[in-house]
Amino acid sequence: MLWSGWGDPAKVAGLPAPVLKLLRELLGVREPERRAATFGEVRLPPVALTAGVLADLCAVVGSANVRIDDDARIRHTRGKSTPDLLRMRAGDGSDAPDAVVQPGSHEEVLELLRLCSRYRVAVVPFGGGTSVVGGLVADRRGFTGVIALDAGRLNRLLTVDTESLVADLEPGLRAPQAENLLAGHGLTLGHYPQSYEYATLGGFAAARSSGQASAGYGRFDDMVMAVTVATPRGTMEFGRAPKSAAGPDLRQLVLGSEGAFGVITSLRLRVRRMPEERVYEGWRFESFAAGTAALRRVAQSGPMPTVLRLSDEAETMVGLAKPDQIGGFQTGAGCLAVAGYEGDAADVAYRREKTAETLSGLGGLYLGPEPGEAWAHGRYGAPYLRDGLLAAGATVETLETACFWSGVPRLYDAVRLVLSVALGQTGPPGRQGNPPLVMCHISHVYPTGASLYFTVVTAQTGDPLGQWDTAKRAVSEAIGIAGGTISHHHGVGRDHRDAYALEIGELGVEILRAVKERLDPAGILNPGVLIP
Repeated sequence: MLWSGWGDPAKVAGLPAPVLKLLRELLGVREPERRAATFGEVRLPPVALTAGVLADLCAVVGSANVRIDDDARIRHTRGKSTPDLLRMRAGDGSDAPDAVVQPGSHEEVLELLRLCSRYRVAVVPFGGGTSVVGGLVADRRGFTGVIALDAGRLNRLLTVDTESLVADLEPGLRAPQAENLLAGHGLTLGHYPQSYEYATLGGFAAARSSGQASAGYGRFDDMVMAVTVATPRGTMEFGRAPKSAAGPDLRQLVLGSEGAFGVITSLRLRVRRMPEERVYEGWRFESFAAGTAALRRVAQSGPMPTVLRLSDEAETMVGLAKPDQIGGFQTGAGCLAVAGYEGDAADVAYRREKTAETLSGLGGLYLGPEPGEAWAHGRYGAPYLRDGLLAAGATVETLETACFWSGVPRLYDAVRLVLSVALGQTGPPGRQGNPPLVMCHISHVYPTGASLYFTVVTAQTGDPLGQWDTAKRAVSEAIGIAGGTISHHHGVGRDHRDAYALEIGELGVEILRAVKERLDPAGILNPGVLIP
C-alpha cells in the first residue's frame, strides 16, 4: 500500500483536464509551493526501545517478526486520513512506531501484551492501516516506546459451519483474502466498504464498519456472532449463541473499541451463500429532497435492495458517483440514485420489481443498468482521486454522520453551511472567500434513518493541516447541535474523541475509563485513541 497515499501506487494517475480547470476557476486551487517528500526524505525519530526490550519481543514472536527498519516503520505510521497523508507528504514521520511486531497466534499476542505492560511500551493494533480518524497514532507520553502490533500473520480461515452459516476467521485477513477463502465453500460475507481492498476483518470489527451493501448484508457488527480478544489481563471470549438474554451483550465492549480494550484474535462471523445474480442500476431524481423521500419509503416499506444510495446535485454534477469516470460534468443532472441487488434470480427479480414501483411512483426516472454498473466498477476508486487532488494543491477530505429521517434535512444543511463558511474564510492569500465544493450522498439506509457521507474540496492554504482542523472542529460541533452522531462507520480514533465525549456524556466517559482501567491497567493499548 502506498506509504503517502492510498492503495496500489500503479493506480495513481493525474487528474483529467476538466477537473484541473474546475479546481482553478471555481476553487482557486494552485499547485503546492513545495513538492511532496520522497520515501527517503521521511524524517524518523530514533528507535526508543532498548536492546533488551527488543530481544524479549524477538523471544516471543521470532526475530524475523520484529522489524525496526525504516521501510516497516514508515509503512506503519498513521492511517489514511487527509491530515495523515499531508504529514507524510511533508516528510513528517514523527509518529512512527519504534518497532513493528507480527505475532502468529493468540498466545503470542497475550505474551506480547504482558511484556509491553511490564516495560510500559504502548501497543497500536494494526490491520490494513486504513483508519481515517487518527486511530493509529499512540500518545507516547509516559511510555518507553511504541510498537505496531501487525495482525498480518493472523490470516487463517479456521472453521466453516455450512449448516449454521457461520465461519471462524482470524483478524489479519484482508477482505479480499477472506472472500476468496469463503468462496471455496460457496459463501460470502458481503462486506464491501470503500476500504475493501486493504482493510482487515479485525479492523472492521474494531471500527464498527458498514459496507456499501449494508442494506442487504447488514453492518459488520451485525455479522459478529462471537469474538476472542487478548488483553493484558488475559483472554475474553464472548458469543455463545445467535442471540442471548444472559445479561448485557459483552461483545459490544469489543465492537468499536479500536484496540483500546484488547486485541481481537479471532472472529465468528455470520456468512451468506454466494449470490447467483448481481444487478446494479441507476435512477434519477429531480432533487436531493425528492430522492431522500423515495429512499425512505423503500427502507420503511421494503423489500430492500442490497445496495441503495443517493448522490446530491453537486456530487451528481461532478460525477463522483462514478469516480473512475470523473470529469464528465453535467448541468441539470438532478440526483443519481444507485440500487443494487444480489441473491438468487427469483429474489433479485422480485426486489427489483417492487423497488422500481416505489421509486418510479415517487418521481424516479429509470436510467438503466449503465450508471449502476459504472458505480460498481469504480466503487473503490475515490481515495485515488483524493491523492491526485492533494498533489494538485487542493485540500480534500470526507466525513460521515447519521441521524433519524426527520433530521436529515437539518443535518444536511448544517454540515454544508458550516463547511462553506469555515473553509471560505480560510482560503489561500488573496483568494479568501472562495467557497469550497461540498458534495454529499446517502450511503446507508435504515427504516428509522440514514447516513450522510460528505466530500469537501477546497484550495490549500500555506497551512493545510490548520485549515482542515478549523473546519473539522466547526463541523463536529454542528453535527452535534443538529442531532447527528459523530461517526456512522469510520470510528472515533483521536479526531472524534472530544465530540464523542459530548455525545455519550460524562457518565458514559466514566464507564469507558473504568473498563479501560480494568482490562488494561498500564494503559498500553492504543493510548490516546477512543477514550476521552
